[in-house]
Amino acid sequence: MLEPQQLLVLLLRLAVAASLASILVRFTSFQRMLMREERTLVQRLKLGLSLSAVFGTGVLTRVLAPQYLAVDLGMEGSLLSGMVGGYVTGLMSGILISLPAMFHNGELMSMPLFAGVGVLGGLLRDVAPDKEDIWRFSPLLDFSIYRFFKGKQNLQRSAFLLVMLLSIVACELLRFETARLIPGHTVFCLGQIWHSHSLLLNVAIYASTIFAVTLPLKIWNNSRNEKKLEAQQLRLNEAMLAALTRQINPHFLFNTLNSVSALIRTNPEQARSMVYKLSAILRRLLRKTDNLTPLREELSFIDNYMAIEMVRFGEKLLFTKEIDPVTLDMLVPSMLLQPIIENSIKHGLSSKVDGGIIRVRSRLENERLHLTVEDDGVGIPEPKLATLFQQGIGVSNVNERLKVLFGNDYKMWIESKAGEGTRTGIEIEVHERVS
Repeated sequence: MLEPQQLLVLLLRLAVAASLASILVRFTSFQRMLMREERTLVQRLKLGLSLSAVFGTGVLTRVLAPQYLAVDLGMEGSLLSGMVGGYVTGLMSGILISLPAMFHNGELMSMPLFAGVGVLGGLLRDVAPDKEDIWRFSPLLDFSIYRFFKGKQNLQRSAFLLVMLLSIVACELLRFETARLIPGHTVFCLGQIWHSHSLLLNVAIYASTIFAVTLPLKIWNNSRNEKKLEAQQLRLNEAMLAALTRQINPHFLFNTLNSVSALIRTNPEQARSMVYKLSAILRRLLRKTDNLTPLREELSFIDNYMAIEMVRFGEKLLFTKEIDPVTLDMLVPSMLLQPIIENSIKHGLSSKVDGGIIRVRSRLENERLHLTVEDDGVGIPEPKLATLFQQGIGVSNVNERLKVLFGNDYKMWIESKAGEGTRTGIEIEVHERVS
């Protein structure tokens, strides 16, 4: 029968295994090492040192305070090192983890046992059908007869996972037999310390060893999956931004070319000047690949764009800027203001007989950048204003790009009154300053 103290030690072993794995995965450098399947020799050595430091500390604690039996997971740590990092990592970890037991407690068989177990972990990694199968390990093997006859069972993978399970059992058996056959305290073994002759106790010890290996693998794999999801989300965001940019650029160019074409017959010299400005705009669009750009560059882009539009509309269109100098080097999404200004011209001022004015303002408040675009045009009807973010290319495009880049940490709003004009506001975090 299991005594309460024995059951407590076995349960604590699992808690310690989970804790040690959680401590390691908090370090960004360790997370990066987990993400790599192919590593250089230096990277394998660094991984081995990381694992050795944590699991070796557990061995040292047990050696210095023998009552803390549960913290010694030296053999399990050596096996994990080999599974995760390969032969070199497993061998080095096994040797380093065993040092406290050898030199402080005279457990001379610890080093060959742990080193061999580490190499066995590397062998399991090498024979895996897929390197990801190491991370899929579970003691609850899937040998479903239904899946087998339906052809959905991956027998090669299932066989490998069974080999992993048997290998962990074999390691615990080897430890027990080493402690039993070689006189003296040559290796730390719970079965030998407790003089276990109970089948239930032996099963519990083997089960604790299996789960002490499984829990770190699951914790580390969860971290890997989170990092993969973050990377996939980043790639998705980049693809969405690229798609939105491809959508806005032809739309912008089409309207700008219309403005230039209107001048060709009436004023060829001005049309030529506008073509030069358009070429400057095109060069920037083709050269710029970053999603964020300094506000200074965005305003320069707007100056060229407005130069074209002001020639087209003549004295009917005025453009002013009220820019806080401290905001000029702050980063904003590229092509942020142009679609909003284009909407102001097209829908707010073009139908107004006496024209109007467009103002762009920027200010810094509470470490957040505030941008506003105002016009004194005809305004937006209430029904259209309510659905503006869902319709059209300009405003909805800007809103979608802000959402991709900043998540929920941004604000965009539009205020408009018929006959008085429209004001569009954007508030974003100060993402970065250009040095």
